[in-house]
Amino acid sequence: MADKVTIKRVLRLYGISAKMDLAWLLRDSKYAVVMIITDIIQNVGMVAGMFLIAARFGGIGGMSTDEVLFMTAYSSLITGIIMVFGASNNIMVSCIIGRGQMEHKFLQPLPLTIQMLTCSFLPFTGAGSFITGIVLMVISLGRLHLHITIFWLLSLLAYQIATLTIIVARSYLASSLTFYAPSTEDLSQTIMMDTWFLSTFPLSGMPKFIQFPLLTIMPEGLMAWFPALCLLGKPPMGFTAYYPMLFALVIAFIATYFFRKGMNYYVHKGSNRYVPWGFRR
Repeated sequence: MADKVTIKRVLRLYGISAKMDLAWLLRDSKYAVVMIITDIIQNVGMVAGMFLIAARFGGIGGMSTDEVLFMTAYSSLITGIIMVFGASNNIMVSCIIGRGQMEHKFLQPLPLTIQMLTCSFLPFTGAGSFITGIVLMVISLGRLHLHITIFWLLSLLAYQIATLTIIVARSYLASSLTFYAPSTEDLSQTIMMDTWFLSTFPLSGMPKFIQFPLLTIMPEGLMAWFPALCLLGKPPMGFTAYYPMLFALVIAFIATYFFRKGMNYYVHKGSNRYVPWGFRR
């Protein structure tokens, strides 16, 4: 029987994850520091490439150099939040399903949703990208001389939540396939990596037949480009500034439906990882 879930209980679970993260950092500090620095270098490298191109040509597709910096800062913040709250496959859930680890969670006296929310909290070893994102955001806002208000900060929070919802929903939607085909265990990881690589590219100046699919079928444009322009008061392509929120609601609903459907199949049929023709038997 699952334990009663309260806010205090959830905070305790986050505390346990944070304590284990700190213990690993202190136990193997050299390796942990190397990993943190590597994450920072990787994130800065991805941002620097696009920023230097914008600086060389005085902007990209109508976006100024500082606007490109702001967009990459937004992307870095998203990456940082993912690394802090989802670095242990709770977002790339196909890895858990395909490796037969979902059964382990069924044995725990906690609802599956709470386990997924709290099992990957890494505030110490996973904070490198998040700190980088904050620094870049402060620098870009200073260079843009934006008038920051409470409403603007709430808008930033709303867009960040919408972007994170889209990322998680896409991953869970793709992971639904893994309930039926465990060999696709790395599917969500592939999608997440493609998202990180493409999210730092501004779509401004590209033809409509490229922009439109990247805002609908493959919504990489909603990862940073579209929200950043909305926050700068320039919603692109005539779309409403609330489009990312609407898209997030739709894809979250679709992902929930198919993930529950796959989970129901998984519960009744089990993982064919454990049969002669299963994956990694």
